[in-house]
Amino acid sequence: MAMSGLPENWGEMTREQKREYRLSRMLDTEGIKFVSPEAEKNYKLRAQRQIDVYNVTEPDQVPVNLPIGNLPLLMEGLNSYTSMYEPEKAMAAYKKFNEKYGEELEVFAAPMGGMPGKALELLDYKLYYWPGHGLPNDASGWQFIEGEYMSADEYDDLIRDPSDFWIRKYLPRVFGTLEPFSMFQPFTNITENVHVNQFAVFGMPQMQDSLQKFIEVGKEYNKHMAVTFELMGQRAANGFPGAMGSFAKAPFDTLGDSLRGTTSIMKDMYRYPDKLLKALDVVADLQISSVLNSPNIARMTMVTYPLHKGADGWMSQKQFDTFYWPSLKKVMDAFIEEGLIQSLFAEGSFETRLESVNVFPKGTTHWYFDQTDMKLAKEVLGKNYSIQGNIPASMVVTSDPETVRTYCRKLIEDCAPGGGYIMSTGCMPDKPKLENIRAIYETVKEYGVYKK
Repeated sequence: MAMSGLPENWGEMTREQKREYRLSRMLDTEGIKFVSPEAEKNYKLRAQRQIDVYNVTEPDQVPVNLPIGNLPLLMEGLNSYTSMYEPEKAMAAYKKFNEKYGEELEVFAAPMGGMPGKALELLDYKLYYWPGHGLPNDASGWQFIEGEYMSADEYDDLIRDPSDFWIRKYLPRVFGTLEPFSMFQPFTNITENVHVNQFAVFGMPQMQDSLQKFIEVGKEYNKHMAVTFELMGQRAANGFPGAMGSFAKAPFDTLGDSLRGTTSIMKDMYRYPDKLLKALDVVADLQISSVLNSPNIARMTMVTYPLHKGADGWMSQKQFDTFYWPSLKKVMDAFIEEGLIQSLFAEGSFETRLESVNVFPKGTTHWYFDQTDMKLAKEVLGKNYSIQGNIPASMVVTSDPETVRTYCRKLIEDCAPGGGYIMSTGCMPDKPKLENIRAIYETVKEYGVYKK
C-alpha cells in the first residue's frame, strides 16, 4: 500500500478499477467489533445492498433512509440547541431511540449537523444563525445569512492568489475572531531577514486575543467531537455500514452563496461574465485539491454536493450551460477519475437539467432529489445512475400513515425496477411522526423486495 493508504499501483489503475476498489472497502469488516454475529451478517448484507444500488443493479430489496431527524431529541424534551451545546444529552437521546426502535425499524439514528455551538461563538461565525445564537433555543436548525463578502472589484484578487485572498480578506469578514488577519501583508512578501518585521503583528493585543481563541476553539471542538464519535463508533458495531465521504459544492454555489451573494452573482453573469468564468475555474481547482489532498482520501467512497442555484427557475438553461454546469462538471470529472461516487443533492426541482447532467459513465453518480418528478428522473437517468428522494418532508410531519404508504408504493413502482433506487424523503423533516416513519419502512418491506 502507498503512504496515502491507496494501493501502490493506484496511478496505473483505471477509473473503473479505482471505483471498484473503493466500493469493495465497504465490505471490509476488519477492526469492527460487532455486538453479535447477527450484526456482522446484517452489516455485510446492507453494505452489499448499497453497492448494488450504486452499480445500478437490483439488490435484495430497496434500501431505505428513514427520516428520523430530530425525533429522538423531541421524544426526550430536547432540541437542536441541546445537540450543539449539550452533546452528552443529545447522544443519550439518540442512543435511547436506537435501543427502543433500532431493531424494529432497522435503523441507527444519529444527529445531523450538530456542530459545537460554543466553538462557533468563539469564532464569531457570521455566515449562519443557529439555535441559541441569532435563533431561539427551540429553533429546528440553521439559518444561512447571505451577504456580499467579496466585492466585484476583488475578482482579480481571488483569481490571482486565492489563498492570499482567503486568509487576508474573506475569512476575516466571515469569522470575527479572524478579523486581525486582515492586518497581514501577503506572506509572499517575506523573502529576506529584512521582512521579518512583518511578524510584529503577532505582538498586537487583538492578534494575540485571536490566537488564544483559536486554542479555545480547538478544545471545544475536540470535546464535542469526542462525545459524537462515541455514538457514531457504535454504528458499524450494530450492523450499519456508512460510506466514508467528503463534501464539495458547485463552484457557482461557492461564489454565489458564500462570497458574492445571490443578487450580486446574478448581476455578474451580465456585467463581468469573463471574470466570473475565470473565478469559477479557480474555485473548481480549490475544490478538487481540497478533497484529493484529504488525509482520509484512501477511505473515501463518495463526494456529496448540495446543489443550490442550478435548480429550475434560478437561471436560464443557457446560463446553466455557461456558468453553472462546466465548472461543476470539471470537479466531478476529477473525482470520477479517482473512483469516487458523486452524490448530488438537487435541492428544489431539477427537471429541466436532467438531460444536461446525463453525461457521466454508468454508476459514477448518485442523485438525491428534493422535489424532482421521480418517474421522469428514472426515465432520463435511471439506466446509468442511482437515484433517491422526493417523499415530501411535510407529508411525514403532517399526514397519516395510509397516505404515506400510498405515496411510497407509487415511488417503488416508478423507480425500483432495474435497481439503482433508494427510498427517502426529499429533505430531512422537522418533527417527523413516528407512525409515518414506520409506514415508510413497512411499505419497503412489503413492496420493495426484488424477486430473483
